[in-house]
Amino acid sequence: MKYRRAVTRTAAIIIAAIIIVAIGIGIWYVTRPPKAPAPAGKIVIGATISLKGKYAHEGEMTLWGVKTGIEWINQQGGITVEGEKYLLELKYYDDESSSERVPELYSKLIEEDKVNFLLGPYSSGLTKAAAPVAEQHEMVMVNIGGASDSIHQQGYKYIVQSWSPASRYFVSAIDMLANLNDPEIKIALIYEHSTFAVVAAEGAEKEINATGLQIVYEKMYEKGATEFGSIINEAMAAGANVLVGGGHFADGAALTQQAWQLGWKLKAIILMVAPTLPEFYDQLGEAAENVVGVSQWEIGVTYSPEIAEDLGIEWYGPTVDEFINLFKNISDGVTPDYHGAVGTAGVLYLAKAIEKAGSLDQDAVRQAFNDLHIMTFFGELKIDSETGLQIAHKMIAVQWQNGTKMIVAPSDAANAELVYPAPNWWER
Repeated sequence: MKYRRAVTRTAAIIIAAIIIVAIGIGIWYVTRPPKAPAPAGKIVIGATISLKGKYAHEGEMTLWGVKTGIEWINQQGGITVEGEKYLLELKYYDDESSSERVPELYSKLIEEDKVNFLLGPYSSGLTKAAAPVAEQHEMVMVNIGGASDSIHQQGYKYIVQSWSPASRYFVSAIDMLANLNDPEIKIALIYEHSTFAVVAAEGAEKEINATGLQIVYEKMYEKGATEFGSIINEAMAAGANVLVGGGHFADGAALTQQAWQLGWKLKAIILMVAPTLPEFYDQLGEAAENVVGVSQWEIGVTYSPEIAEDLGIEWYGPTVDEFINLFKNISDGVTPDYHGAVGTAGVLYLAKAIEKAGSLDQDAVRQAFNDLHIMTFFGELKIDSETGLQIAHKMIAVQWQNGTKMIVAPSDAANAELVYPAPNWWER
């Protein structure tokens, strides 16, 4: 009897366990998330990347950025086209920073590799070499590396831009000055004689005039110049109390250092390139304090879905923090700069245009770009429908404050207030 009771109890336990397991399986089956449908195929993006030569640093950053954008899209399940999901894939070649290699490689991407869409290479020179190839094959190419306005003044139909052109480099910073409502501002516009710097200065002059500010001195210096004593003395004699201009790192740093040494009393200093780099503060120390630089993007921007909603435009893509974390995962811990950021932004912009078009047809996707006005972690994106020139993305203005680079403009990206007038420059 005891044996039978033991067998009965054991059987009951086994039956109960089976019932519990069955119930658990049933609950899991009912509550499990639906299995994502298998992707219908792949959309291949073609590009050349500078992994050797003078643009190797920028090229590597751009490559990591492009991969980050593709990874984010694929993590979301891909791009929806005609009700089906497509994953993104990248096909690229090393252009070795050579404009001579670019046309051949883009032709290969289109004719042999049969890529679906293109991203442009880094630098205006290489982008100018790639654009005619894309145009000849009537293929959409997102410009993620060329800031020269002239790229989009050739009548190209299929080239669209994802970052601010040179003519808009100073717009956010000049608007910031104008909003101070200081009637005593007198600007010295001093800039390098290089194609990029000249276009940027022309854009600055246009914005200065439009906002009602006053230029009291203007001078273009030779490319590669590092001696600015006579120019600074002339600007001081003209009564200038705000400096705008520059060109590249060496000249920008030298111009700042000599203005400091000669005792130029300035309310604000706004330069291209040089102040955005850590080396600027490392080299100049106190003279770098409160200097403003302009940049395409900086860590610390406050773009968010909430800001997009306030502006009445669509947010698309990862948040700023999500972008940075994903970029670091892909780059093995490297912190992104604006070259990496625009690589990701270009992929997001293209993906959104494809989804809006609901097609892989080149003309349909190009038309979709005309109707897009979105915000990403990189800022606003919208093109001029005729030229493909970027018209919504705003340059970032950063200011060195107590040895830290802070974002002071535009307001929807800023994490600090502008220190004005710069006390170390103005009160001495």
